[in-house]
Amino acid sequence: MFAPDSFKRSITASGAASALAEGWASERPDDRLVLRPVADGGEGTLDAFATAVPGARRMPVTVTGPDGEPTDAAWLLLPPTADEPWGVGVVELASTSGIELLGDRRVPWDAGTTGFGEAIASALDHGVSRLVLGIGSSASTDGGTGMLTALGARFTDAATDPVARGARGLGALARADLSGLRPLPPGGATVLTDVTNPLLGASGAAAVFGPQKGLDASGVALADEGLASLAALLPADPATPGAGAAGGAGFALLAWGAQLVPGASAVAELVDLPAAIAESAVVVTGEGSFDAQSAAGKAPAHVAALAAGAGVPVALVAGRIAEASDVSAFVAAVSLTDLAGSTDAALNEPAQWLRLAGATLARRL
Repeated sequence: MFAPDSFKRSITASGAASALAEGWASERPDDRLVLRPVADGGEGTLDAFATAVPGARRMPVTVTGPDGEPTDAAWLLLPPTADEPWGVGVVELASTSGIELLGDRRVPWDAGTTGFGEAIASALDHGVSRLVLGIGSSASTDGGTGMLTALGARFTDAATDPVARGARGLGALARADLSGLRPLPPGGATVLTDVTNPLLGASGAAAVFGPQKGLDASGVALADEGLASLAALLPADPATPGAGAAGGAGFALLAWGAQLVPGASAVAELVDLPAAIAESAVVVTGEGSFDAQSAAGKAPAHVAALAAGAGVPVALVAGRIAEASDVSAFVAAVSLTDLAGSTDAALNEPAQWLRLAGATLARRL
């Protein structure tokens, strides 16, 4: 079975699974191959559900991207069940308000989560029994104000004028009016996140994730002050683990009444990954960069733990494997950078090197 996460800025989880399987089949054409891409709430979450759940339908929607421009996206409708007769709507922040949508650009003060909220609103308009929301790979530090605004909230300054979009607006924030906020669907909303950071402080949204979104040291301090202003206005605890996820969108979702859960384990349960692993002879997982952080709740580590529990050997394929990384949980570990000769070569042709990695593991295992 092939159960990789996405290789960020390189190839999707489903694309990686397909390439690995093609490489394996070139060496062992008679093996039965199962593709089960995984995710932890970030990029690739929709792909993981679409591949694993028969009858899942992509629902196209045009939303406001993180830079304020129209963006074509989709949410996923899972088929109805006896317990959830209207189906489940899966919405991914990465494909609506994600940092990957900006390419090499960064708009630290003006990027927002409006598009994510618009996609959620589209799922609510369709009528779903429950929402599953993946919030990894955010481009913004707006505290989820863009998302809540798209769902009917109003954030205003001292003159009762709407504040600017993104983190820029948090500095002028004086009032939050949630009276027009749309209700949760009957089954509520489950939020998938791969981080446990609080909203504020040294381990909060601005300090930890702001620099990768373009904030400098002074910008981090200002953004943290803005998030503190937001925290004083919304009915949620900013110290809740995961409140700082997605630039504070985790906190906003808590205020809406959603439940935050560890992304990798929740996705695995929802797509019935444990059962698929138990029926496999070998599992191959992977991600773009395997490092010390990977063991702290990332999808490949969770796949490895499930495989260990089932007594099934598991191999790792990563774009790069950082020095001193603990790969003892895997029977084999392959780095695309090593195969390709350089990081740039691996990034430029990921499918080619993933096919080679799949063939290499088929011979080795």
